[in-house]
Amino acid sequence: MAGDAGPYAGRPSGLVGSQVAGYLIEEEAGRGGMAVVYRARDLRLGRTVALKLLAPELARNDTFRRRFTHESRVAAAIDHPHIVPVFEAGEADGVLYIAMRYVAGRDLRHLLDREGPLPLAAAVRIAFQVASALDAAHDHGLVHRDVKPGNVLVAAGTDSDHPEHVYLTDFGLTKKSLSLTGFTTVGQFVGTLDYVAPEQISGRPVDGRCDVYSLACVVYETLTGRPPFQRDDDMALLWAHQYDVPPAAGGALGAPGDAVDAVLAKGLAKRPEDRYGSCLALVGALRSAVTGVPGRPVGPPGPPGWARPVFPGVTG
Repeated sequence: MAGDAGPYAGRPSGLVGSQVAGYLIEEEAGRGGMAVVYRARDLRLGRTVALKLLAPELARNDTFRRRFTHESRVAAAIDHPHIVPVFEAGEADGVLYIAMRYVAGRDLRHLLDREGPLPLAAAVRIAFQVASALDAAHDHGLVHRDVKPGNVLVAAGTDSDHPEHVYLTDFGLTKKSLSLTGFTTVGQFVGTLDYVAPEQISGRPVDGRCDVYSLACVVYETLTGRPPFQRDDDMALLWAHQYDVPPAAGGALGAPGDAVDAVLAKGLAKRPEDRYGSCLALVGALRSAVTGVPGRPVGPPGPPGWARPVFPGVTG
């Protein structure tokens, strides 16, 4: 890495033009509390990648570093069309990094901010692709822990029947490890407030059903333009996830509204055992509610104006 961790800690944008582990950093693509993502050039293979650099203090924690290495290898082993492939993960000059496929597309957060609620068919198509990715990760023992619109990348599809191709990114490689190595304290949790499952808030053990809850929150927002709970402060929002009943989402959906509300209510159940057993089961029930026919696929609407090639918004 050109220079040391000092410039990264103080001025992440100052790394543009420098090299990290054989990657030439070209442009900042996004950032979060503990990481910055760059568009970079793999100098060995000549390809563009998304390079995620973790905060330098994480590499100084031995337990975190071991967990990061293990979970990165598991994530890299998952070969799935809707999971952003991990090419490499390691440490360079005291900074942990992950190199992933660079996806040319916008994230779902941007689409919702720009377009508002999505057409039913589009919402189901996107949810199905995300659910497929999540269940594949669960089969490998990985729980995402931070399913949200900003981690759903929407790229151009292949034809009018498949107007978008969705990728799930930013698996909880750092999130699980942070919670086990002292970087989070009592009363804190790792996740995004609008989509966090009740068991994450209370510090109970989590499994794939916490991703079912978060996906149900995302589906709710794609259909209504807002997350299921909106409160004036963070503590009230955390309380709502644990104890409040979400408002009905189906009022604006017409005939399938009541059936959709029933599906979302089960997906948003407070107790994991009361939810669907998998993410695909949630989306399958949603699809049946929309069509009125169990197992019937949802056909595409007319060419959607929002399904066009754009650039990614990758969060850290």
